[in-house]
Amino acid sequence: MAKEIADITTIDLFNDEKRPGRPRTNPHSRSVQVKINKRNQVKRDKSKGLKRVEFKIHIDLFEQLDQMAVEQNVSRSQLIESMLTTCLKNKDNLSISK
Repeated sequence: MAKEIADITTIDLFNDEKRPGRPRTNPHSRSVQVKINKRNQVKRDKSKGLKRVEFKIHIDLFEQLDQMAVEQNVSRSQLIESMLTTCLKNKDNLSISK
């Protein structure tokens, strides 16, 4: 039986061939791995009582939040959560400006 270049099902035929890069350690493709990892992250967050919230803000506000987070040595997510908590505690002063 001749050895085909594309045939990689018989391991003993390819013991001496070296492939570049790290050996493959996961049987799934990268796209499947990303989906699995995301699903596991959502499960971990849910068990911690966290819920994902997504919204769009202007770049200027984003940069201000980023700068404040750096100054306070916290993540942007932690900063936004603390600001929302403070705002909800003082909901008497809460008004939406248009």
